[in-house]
Amino acid sequence: MDSSNGTLELLGVGLAIVAWICSLTTILMPSWITLSTDLLPTEETNMGLWVTCVSQEATDKLECRPYDSMFELPPDIILARILMSLVLGVGLLGVLLAIPGIRLVNGCQNHLDDFSCKRALKAIGGALCLVTGILGLIPVSYVAHLTLVRFFDETVPQIVPRWEFGYALFCGWIAGILHLVAGTLLLISCLHFQKLDSPVHIPLGIVTPGPNFERTRTEYV
Repeated sequence: MDSSNGTLELLGVGLAIVAWICSLTTILMPSWITLSTDLLPTEETNMGLWVTCVSQEATDKLECRPYDSMFELPPDIILARILMSLVLGVGLLGVLLAIPGIRLVNGCQNHLDDFSCKRALKAIGGALCLVTGILGLIPVSYVAHLTLVRFFDETVPQIVPRWEFGYALFCGWIAGILHLVAGTLLLISCLHFQKLDSPVHIPLGIVTPGPNFERTRTEYV
């Protein structure tokens, strides 16, 4: 196996796994957007996809409360829920398809004797990683866009507290970029894989007996 191609495969699968873990962390983090006021500087309100939390720096207490109903959620949070759930499903499927597609995995070698099957699995896994990266960047970027619009809204008085970016948005951006990089590496390794497995045609010359061939043969009879 070519060492560079194997490195691309392992790096792509490794980044895909790390990206999926980051996506899982993003969907579970309660700090998508945060709110703090000048009246209570030690208290911070965090809004996530599933819960709202209030943290107090003085007592280091974190109180979280789940949403009572989906009807009270903002549309951007509902959209983020749906897309991030798709991210986890599609991303996990991409990893599960890409792992048996790399050459170092021999567990299903009897069923995948043809290298084109491994290349197809790896290509599908890489494509799913790209789709996962796009799906993951949409909700975090949309929530960030709405947060910026509301933060700089001149119609809202300055005394009103503003929502700001939470740590989950940055984690989601990292996860989306890692998914895109992982999918790109897997697809590049597929192209390299195809070049390595392509047959090499060696022209064969026609050998014609020379004038001394018959004489040499009769001498040994």
